[in-house]
Amino acid sequence: MPEFERRIPEGDNRERNVCRDCGHVAYENPKIVVGSVVAHDGRVLLCRRAIEPRRDYWTLPAGYMELGETLQAGAIREAQEEAEADIALDGVLAMYSISRIGQVQVIFRARFADPDQPRFAAGPESLEVGLFHWHEIPWDRIAFPTVRWALDAWRANATGPLGAPSGNPPEDPSGTARLAGV
Repeated sequence: MPEFERRIPEGDNRERNVCRDCGHVAYENPKIVVGSVVAHDGRVLLCRRAIEPRRDYWTLPAGYMELGETLQAGAIREAQEEAEADIALDGVLAMYSISRIGQVQVIFRARFADPDQPRFAAGPESLEVGLFHWHEIPWDRIAFPTVRWALDAWRANATGPLGAPSGNPPEDPSGTARLAGV
């Protein structure tokens, strides 16, 4: 098993994990999270988390991309896994940089694939799922800052053509703030 040490490789400008034997650089790069704000009749789909981090708190159907899938396929898969919901994507609603934990989040605006019969249920990573009007959202039980940001972005652009994606708010441009009590 190779041993790695933290040092600045030749020709680089930051510390990396470098193999002591062969000099291989093991780059650590941000992970991509994909998800969606799924809306139906002015309500949004939220999932109460069954897993850590933030178990028992509400979030959007979202999670890490898998190798070999597109952003879109990942968002559709996450809605199926977490909310057993078949969805259709309208386009990119928001992109967030969360440097504190090495994530880039891409959030789509979405709707149920069959709007006449929207179906959803708690998947293995959710305790429950539900559709919420804006005033019903459990704001004091939201899991992550980006869920709040994405919901605000959806409220500002719930219908019609999507413009440029929303980004980090001015008060947290690098995604370094944490929710109170976390």
